[in-house]
Amino acid sequence: MAVGGGSGVGAEERNYAVPLALMVSLYFGIGFITALNDVLVPHFKDLFHLTNFAALMVDLCFFGAYFVMSLPAGWVVGRIGYKAGIVAALVVMGAGLLLFVPASEVIYYPLFLLALFVVGSGLALLQVAINPYVGALGPEETAASRLNLAGGFNSLATTIAPRVGAIFIFIAAGGTAAELARSVRGPYAVLAVCVFAMAVVTAFVRLPDLIATKAVGEKLVGSAWRFGHLRLGAGAIFFYVGAEVAIGSMMISFLGQPSMGGLGHGAAARYVSLYWGGAMVGRFVGFWALRKVEAQRALGFVSLVAAVLVAVTITTHGAVAMWAAVACGLCNSVMWPCIFPLSLAGLGKYTSQGSGILVMMVVGGAVIPEAQGFLADRFGYQPSFLVVLVCYLYILFFALRGYRGVRVEDGVVPAVVS
Repeated sequence: MAVGGGSGVGAEERNYAVPLALMVSLYFGIGFITALNDVLVPHFKDLFHLTNFAALMVDLCFFGAYFVMSLPAGWVVGRIGYKAGIVAALVVMGAGLLLFVPASEVIYYPLFLLALFVVGSGLALLQVAINPYVGALGPEETAASRLNLAGGFNSLATTIAPRVGAIFIFIAAGGTAAELARSVRGPYAVLAVCVFAMAVVTAFVRLPDLIATKAVGEKLVGSAWRFGHLRLGAGAIFFYVGAEVAIGSMMISFLGQPSMGGLGHGAAARYVSLYWGGAMVGRFVGFWALRKVEAQRALGFVSLVAAVLVAVTITTHGAVAMWAAVACGLCNSVMWPCIFPLSLAGLGKYTSQGSGILVMMVVGGAVIPEAQGFLADRFGYQPSFLVVLVCYLYILFFALRGYRGVRVEDGVVPAVVS
């Protein structure tokens, strides 16, 4: 049966218009902060004279926080609830963003990395809370559609962020180390103020309790890992985020190669915006399309096309390879909104734990770019895209077979005792 039977937004979803609008604004903030990493990577590479592998520590620390903090975040959300979890997440994010101020004063790369780890920790908690919550703001069969709507605004932010970051962070060649470091201070201080303001707004907005959480004193026997489709979905999230981040993080340096036209950082940043812009367009289209098309079918189609595009990037040069890499953004668009609800389907009281597991797998954004950076330093940029090709092939497997794991409706349900 297709995902969603009708067109338009249903009455139940309209009743949740204010909470959904707040969630969408949070997705926008997540996208903006995350996409700025694509500017920080080449910026820190120049500032600290780093290799690709060392510069991509930006992604390792930022997304590595998801791996470290997501399971604790699932426990926190299960204990304090989704609204309190969102507020706490925003406070942690704001604190991490403020750390960019002292880091820019002392010009110390590890302190920048610590700041990124703290920001990533807050984002991990935020993602654990808002992804299942958006899915619960209406009928289950249209959860992927709502996640696409939120993802569309997330991608709008990722489209804007590289251009904004390039304007404020990239400075003229020949700038001193102090000038290069100082250029990140203003943007991140402003972001910190905005995030703290969102925490205050969230605290005063009424968010309905829509997802069952574990009652005080109640013990869950077993874990969400017992669900086969969740385990395979965790792998799909790992490879999806890894591929998406790797392409975005590598693109400015990749397009700077002579065989790709030798573009400067500012010019190449425009193509990073187009890459994320493709995801934005695809997600807004997906908001409507996934009301009529099964999530697994949509996921299978886009992962196959993405694999073909990466193969073209590897085997060609110049404009063809460049546009093939940029077009991967359009394919990425519906991957997260399809993988997430397919993986959480039927988890019940294990939803927050399952969400924590899935968000933990965002660590792919730390591992895959580092793997590609390692290969790029040794074999060149184009061969390094083989890592991304493997990612998309796994996602294709999940769309064809992996999502059909053990579900609650199959009768295999971990026991719950009080």
